[in-house]
Amino acid sequence: MKKVSLLVWILVMITFAGSAEAYTKEEVVKRGRLLCGVSTGTPGFASVNTEGKWTGFDVDICRAVAVATLGSPTKVEYIPLAEGEAFSALLTGEVDILSNHSTWTFARDSALAVHFSGVSYYDGQGFMVPKKLEAKRLLDLKKVKVCGPVGAASEQNLIDYFERNRIEFKIVPYDTLELAVKGFEKEACDLLSMQQSQLHGLRLGLVAPENAMVLPEVITKEPLGPVVRQGDDVWLGIVRWSLFVMINAEELGITSRSAAEQRASNILDVRRLFGLEGAVGKSLGLKDDWAYQVIRQVGNYGEVFERNFGPKSLLKIDRGLNNLWNKGGLQYAPPFR
Repeated sequence: MKKVSLLVWILVMITFAGSAEAYTKEEVVKRGRLLCGVSTGTPGFASVNTEGKWTGFDVDICRAVAVATLGSPTKVEYIPLAEGEAFSALLTGEVDILSNHSTWTFARDSALAVHFSGVSYYDGQGFMVPKKLEAKRLLDLKKVKVCGPVGAASEQNLIDYFERNRIEFKIVPYDTLELAVKGFEKEACDLLSMQQSQLHGLRLGLVAPENAMVLPEVITKEPLGPVVRQGDDVWLGIVRWSLFVMINAEELGITSRSAAEQRASNILDVRRLFGLEGAVGKSLGLKDDWAYQVIRQVGNYGEVFERNFGPKSLLKIDRGLNNLWNKGGLQYAPPFR
């Protein structure tokens, strides 16, 4: 991932000195819509469909936040942002939330005036190769050429991995990712490497996607999640718990289709989640049934994952680490009590 420039950092410090007085939720309500920063078009995460509507996993995160604060998943304005401008757009107030598969790193967490609200998707740097190489894993290849954009952060990860595993390699540089993909298609190299989820999307865009495959292995940790500005703990809580509500709902077996019926449940955890026990909205300035509305109008975590990445989607990505903690994955949310 690209580093945020010193100029942006200085601007952030000037703009957000004393930002504890910021109240994002009130601004969103007054405006009547949520300003959501998304990627410029990444299949599965955020893209515009044939009907001109934004769809994707990151889009659904913002839809959930809009339901919590405004009562409707349609009250969102999606603002596509290139990787190099995403954090500056958040920090200067152009967007209320950044939901563009940003990786949670030490540098970003410690040097920028932002908070990662949680991990919505566990990813890692992976590899796409031509099927004709008959490689089941990268270590099956002893000599490779790699197409990649100049200066990509993923390049150093590759160099370290290749040298550690004694794989002879050559980097074939291109000015842009688009040109690197074309180089891969023209067989100028043996593989592409970046976040595994992005590789699945890139494969779909190839002229002959059936001739390429994404290998199962990953070589880095890439925890992705929604990001907000520092200085507004209430807004951080709303975004964080909008995600946690969806994870808890899946664990409790509550779906968008069953939510209305399950309001009659006598199970205490369900009643708390639905705002039927305790004042669960007051501390965040929300209605007590906000979590119920998020589940009913957007869905639980499993539903959101399945429609954007699952077997019925074009990407067909296995849940893997994004399974719930009690099903062998890492997705785990604090209890709703």
